[in-house]
Amino acid sequence: MDIKLKIWRQKDAADKGKFETYDLKEVSPEMSFLEMMDYLNSKLISEGKEPVAFDHDCREGICGSCGIYINGRPHGPERGTTTCELRMRFFKNNETIVVEPWRSRAFPVIKDLIVDRTSLDEIIKAGGFISVDTGSAKDANCIPIPKNNSDKAFDAAVCVGCGACVAACKNSSAMLFVAAKVAQMGLLPQGKVEASIRVQKMVEKMDELGFGFCSNILACEYDCPKHVSSEFIAKMNRDFFSSKVCKQKVI
Repeated sequence: MDIKLKIWRQKDAADKGKFETYDLKEVSPEMSFLEMMDYLNSKLISEGKEPVAFDHDCREGICGSCGIYINGRPHGPERGTTTCELRMRFFKNNETIVVEPWRSRAFPVIKDLIVDRTSLDEIIKAGGFISVDTGSAKDANCIPIPKNNSDKAFDAAVCVGCGACVAACKNSSAMLFVAAKVAQMGLLPQGKVEASIRVQKMVEKMDELGFGFCSNILACEYDCPKHVSSEFIAKMNRDFFSSKVCKQKVI
């Protein structure tokens, strides 16, 4: 198949950036989107041109590194699919594919399609961990956990932290990401001790870093490659409100 790529090129955060168009022929429908990008870069290098910079790592839909905005959607047209899992067979022959980086003030462009997502790491550092002394390792069955809680905790833990929720949101909100990270620990016994302090610290850090507010458009849930539910946002809001009412101080 033949395709036309309209790709955003930007040297750094200070550069204005612009779209550049590339024609790519004989693209296999079984290629992943990132393999297609590799194919393009090989062509550009052979022509003595600058290759397109983009994020990638495991290429198995696990690490969340491959954040690219494709035809107006984070990770492309297929729901529940990361960019590295997206196959070229989902596009048509002679189609023009528009490729952009995540767009958010909290995600400044490093180069081309690569953005700085360390702001998500800063939110985790603010409270996305368990610091209480749990003693030596115990058998997993020693702590009874209701199946409903364990299932919900796992549903939240599947978040790979790619930032698609931020890219999909018109306000660049990170609420779905933060809510998932708050829930995956707050639903389990080990995380309940610090639950109130955790939600305060993570929400406050999110606001400090310049992420937008949630206006319940639910584009984050729709475009999340791991189908993380927006119900976790409602739970986080309840937890945050409760922590303020109970006046548990942040240490």
